[in-house]
Amino acid sequence: MIVELRICVPEGLSAVALQACRDQVGTAETAFFPGASVAPKGDLIEVQVARESVEELIEKLQVLKVEEVGSIVIATPELVLSRRAEEAESVAPGDGADAMIWDEVSHQTGEDSRLTWSYLAFLVLATQLAAIGIVTNSTIAIVGAMAVGPEFGPLAALAVALARRQWTLGRRAAVALAVGFPVAMLLAALTAWLSIPLGLFPTDALDTGSAVEFIYHPGPYSLIVAVLAGTAGMLSVISRRSAALIGVFISVTTVPAAGFVAVALVLGEYQKAAGSALQLLVNLVGIVAAAFAVLVFYRLISRRLPEATAKRLRWQRARTLG
Repeated sequence: MIVELRICVPEGLSAVALQACRDQVGTAETAFFPGASVAPKGDLIEVQVARESVEELIEKLQVLKVEEVGSIVIATPELVLSRRAEEAESVAPGDGADAMIWDEVSHQTGEDSRLTWSYLAFLVLATQLAAIGIVTNSTIAIVGAMAVGPEFGPLAALAVALARRQWTLGRRAAVALAVGFPVAMLLAALTAWLSIPLGLFPTDALDTGSAVEFIYHPGPYSLIVAVLAGTAGMLSVISRRSAALIGVFISVTTVPAAGFVAVALVLGEYQKAAGSALQLLVNLVGIVAAAFAVLVFYRLISRRLPEATAKRLRWQRARTLG
């Protein structure tokens, strides 16, 4: 997979930045446009590089403080037909599907972790669907609530914040969770309270809902599922596979647990409310912990791959000269 970088730099820094791009293992093509940038005034560099080499190149450009005095735009072309691109991918360390670009992950999770009206709306709608599924004993409605829930964004952002020590991102994600869930649960409780006098569901609805017992019965598998979901979710973010991320949404019981807490409190089922609250906590902690572990693993791997590639290239040069 080839990634295109558009780098805007001041004239005095362009020669060093251009050399860094040309020397980077995995670079396919480099173009230089002197004086092409008007605001800010400077030169423009366009480079095509294998995705698995992008993070190393960005680190070099960050050492030069390119993003402070200029800019770096990262884009992924849909299709690149080039023999040089194929050769660049073959010599780059690792595989493009497994490569992680830290700034890309931080940006994506940061966008998904903001406390916005749309985020609140999706979380409220998901919790309402979960509450309906609980009182009607409908697993279909509960699965729908899982798919609609937007909570994985802030959870992934928390993991990124812990891994990169980006505390501003972590605070923003924590606020989204700390505000979003109570608001959604309060509205679900209000809806349940208004529905009882209307006869929309009986007061013993939780006693007959065998299909939703897993929500208020947390156990070892609750943590296991949360860890697996957090791992799969972060892997899908890194590899940009949205289909896998949807599968994560419908495998965790965060939103259903929140809805169950709201309904159980209205009906006076405090023990079941406590069990579902514990289920919610287990899922939240398990997802963040697993996502954090994935990021730490990728950080270790990404540091070792360039070293292994450098050794392989030195060995190849020595063999050629010898």
